[in-house]
Amino acid sequence: MKITFYGHSSLGIQIGDINIIVDPFITANEMASHIDINKLKADYILLTHAHQDHVLDVEAIVKNTGAKIISNFEIVTHYQNKGLEGHPMNHGGSWEFDFGKLKYVNAVHTSSFPDGSYGGQPGGFIIEGERKNIYIAGDTALTMDMKLIPLFTKLDLAILPIGDNFTMGIDDAIHASDFIECDKILGVHFDTFGYIEIDHAAAKRKFFENDKDLMLLEIGESLEL
Repeated sequence: MKITFYGHSSLGIQIGDINIIVDPFITANEMASHIDINKLKADYILLTHAHQDHVLDVEAIVKNTGAKIISNFEIVTHYQNKGLEGHPMNHGGSWEFDFGKLKYVNAVHTSSFPDGSYGGQPGGFIIEGERKNIYIAGDTALTMDMKLIPLFTKLDLAILPIGDNFTMGIDDAIHASDFIECDKILGVHFDTFGYIEIDHAAAKRKFFENDKDLMLLEIGESLEL
């Protein structure tokens, strides 16, 4: 499993021959100006919620790739009404895709499209691949529901928001790591806007002091599990 960071909360996940894009917000992110969305491969697009900083480039990527959108019922219906293919899910549900088992889990946040229309309830995803399991938290507060995750999945990596103000900050993300019983964390949703700028060295130090590993990738950089 290869994971590439495209800035903010946008990710590329390659599982075997399958390519997944998560929450594509790239073309309006000045920090990601070197990422050409026309060159991205995608069989699926996972959307955690409907905010513009998570869905901006969905339609362009689908036009280029024919990717299928996976999200909550309302978001998928929104795109189906535009003629795009999707697979709707809701909290607690799971489905076996060709890349592995996908479960849609709770997140505490809001969800509306840029025009203010209803985007359903936000969520996160757990991907159980053939060899590795990851948790994509989406935009969320720290929540006790995270304690349910290790009851059914042993995680190899958790992707958590750490920028604070709109989501969890560093301290809550450390608690989240305890709740989900995963000490290997990839941080997202930081630095893009003034509200969510972080001190990278201090963040990594706090995680290290709690016997955890916080990874902060450069935009375009990848890691492999």
